[in-house]
Amino acid sequence: MRIGIIGAMDEEIELFQEGMSHLQQKKKASILFYEGEMNGKSVVLCKSGIGKVNAAVTTQILIDEFKVDRIIFTGVAGALHPDLDIGDIVISTAAQQHDVDVTPLGYEKGIIPDQEKSVFEADQQLISLAKKASEEVNEGKVFTGLILSGDQFIADRDQVRELYETYDGMCTEMEGASVAQVCHMNLVPFVIIRSMSDKADGSAHVNFVQFTRLASKRSYQIVDKMLKMMEG
Repeated sequence: MRIGIIGAMDEEIELFQEGMSHLQQKKKASILFYEGEMNGKSVVLCKSGIGKVNAAVTTQILIDEFKVDRIIFTGVAGALHPDLDIGDIVISTAAQQHDVDVTPLGYEKGIIPDQEKSVFEADQQLISLAKKASEEVNEGKVFTGLILSGDQFIADRDQVRELYETYDGMCTEMEGASVAQVCHMNLVPFVIIRSMSDKADGSAHVNFVQFTRLASKRSYQIVDKMLKMMEG
């Protein structure tokens, strides 16, 4: 078994680099990939960079070049659901791109034309593993649900409300749904684990920097626990 772990920012992968052994570094498409071991598992860690294109390219390279069997995307996100607080965890049941908009041609928002599906389901075993790990290590609440992605940093209260009401999404970020789509196209199991860096109150621009390191630490602790619990 070989596991791909993706974070979008340096803060989201720093602890993983510290926790890995036998580290080897490779560069592909300007992205650094770190091969090594963590808790006895073969792991390939990388920082995708921010945004859906970066995340999609990174995911395909992990699958083609590094032959990973499953992918975990971890990091921070902005809350949409009103019950979420800073530090709470959302585990993806599925992911969807909220900035796909072909409504002038009769499609609903978020629907990709001429595609089999636009909502990409996470792997049930990885969801269960993530839930169990989260409940053991996280101080905040743990939720499962739809994670939304778009090439936008959402900080406006009205946008937050609109996304929640339109999609019933739990949280929003800028990469996960593209990872999910690439994994779906390649039949690779995935899960997205996001720790909230802000509440659904329009304060994302204030809270993001302050709480990113805290949220990243919680995400790391969950994935670290997952790897310990994984068989094979």
